[in-house]
Amino acid sequence: MTQLELAFDEIQKLPSIEQNEFIAWILDELHAEERWKKMFAESHDTLSSIADKALAEYHANQTEELNPETL
Repeated sequence: MTQLELAFDEIQKLPSIEQNEFIAWILDELHAEERWKKMFAESHDTLSSIADKALAEYHANQTEELNPETL
């Protein structure tokens, strides 16, 4: 028996309302992952531009060391 089959067996032991909530949560998580992948793939140019700007500021000595105590 696979891990997925074991999980389904356990889910089927839950009351119907809890089964539906669990399935809705799983589907939402799966779709959220796809949304993140799509957004990240579409943001390459923006992220590259931000990185270039940060490096330029660093090389121009316009940055300061991060102090976690002052965040």
